[in-house]
Amino acid sequence: MTSDRIDLLVLGLGNVLCGDDGAGVIALHQLRRNYELPDRVRLVDGGTLGLDLLALVAASDRVLMIDAVRCDAQPGSIVVLEGDAVAPAVYERLSPHQIGVGDLIAGAALCDRYPEDVVIVGVVPETTDLQFGCSPAVDAKLPALIERVIDELAARGFTVTPRSEPLPAQVLGL
Repeated sequence: MTSDRIDLLVLGLGNVLCGDDGAGVIALHQLRRNYELPDRVRLVDGGTLGLDLLALVAASDRVLMIDAVRCDAQPGSIVVLEGDAVAPAVYERLSPHQIGVGDLIAGAALCDRYPEDVVIVGVVPETTDLQFGCSPAVDAKLPALIERVIDELAARGFTVTPRSEPLPAQVLGL
């Protein structure tokens, strides 16, 4: 990896003020707090930034997004979309902020900087109503969501190891 390229970008996406829509951001912060990742992996809280993330995505060889994903499954179900399934799915508005994610994917393609590997690891929301924190159904599945992210990283050759002590919240900027 050259200094200006990101080998693997992990984006936590969603709005933490809209219930389960914030699951991707929450999972990203739990991943950062509890696990050590290789230097070649960059973790970013993308929130609802949409097109503001274009430069990061364009500079990345691979992108893994953690997000709430609407589909015909029980709340809390873990969903993985990759390859050709990603672009159509984000245009179908997987969650309230997905218009920005659709624009982000389209922008990367238009700039001829679409990453070689894009995957979404998500959880089916129960509610995206205005509330802080996830529903019980989704909150109970956050450890499984993080484990699936770790599995996807391992499948791409990145070793994730548990920290002996979780990072304190102030180190994370929380």
